[in-house]
Amino acid sequence: MSKIIKAIVFDMDGVLIEAKDWHYEALNKALQLFGMEITRHEHLTTFDGLPTKDKLKMLSSEKWLSEKLHDFINEMKQQYTMEIVYNFCRPMFHHEYALSTLHREGYKLAVASNSIHNTIEVMMDKSGLSSYLDFFLSNEDVINGKPEPEIYNKAIANLQLKPIECLIIEDNDNGIKAAKASGAHVMEVKTVYDVNYDDIKSFIKNIEENAL
Repeated sequence: MSKIIKAIVFDMDGVLIEAKDWHYEALNKALQLFGMEITRHEHLTTFDGLPTKDKLKMLSSEKWLSEKLHDFINEMKQQYTMEIVYNFCRPMFHHEYALSTLHREGYKLAVASNSIHNTIEVMMDKSGLSSYLDFFLSNEDVINGKPEPEIYNKAIANLQLKPIECLIIEDNDNGIKAAKASGAHVMEVKTVYDVNYDDIKSFIKNIEENAL
């Protein structure tokens, strides 16, 4: 069987790191400084997977949040996020096994996340996954974050591969929309526990068998 998939690009939050609640809690902690917060329902249905700067723009257009507060709230949100990361981010064996094995099998591996560069770097380091990655891209590496496909288009270009040779693993609507728009194959997952070696290889096997 010919090897069609040559690279795997992972989203981070909700895929490699169980951090959805971390971002929700950190943003609310920053917003609460000004008497505002978002509900868990809003977080999951509207804001999940978006860069913080885009979340704040939406809050300004839909609620009363002053745009003059964006930079400060964004900075505080990042500080609160890092406090949580340093306290709770730990290696997960099934991820270490999956990425180390896929890396050994010759797949190129990357992360493309709407988080900022420093957050990705620290999370990947504390989760023990950094050494298996060829590179990672953050929202600072693109003009338009997800749901626009720019970050995945750039990842595929950096890999020097065609979209059809890449598998993207995503968990939320905004990320899935971006991944599909890139033209790559997309594996949709519900939790970080769905991101394991057996399921990834099974998904790749189906792609390659259907291509025959």
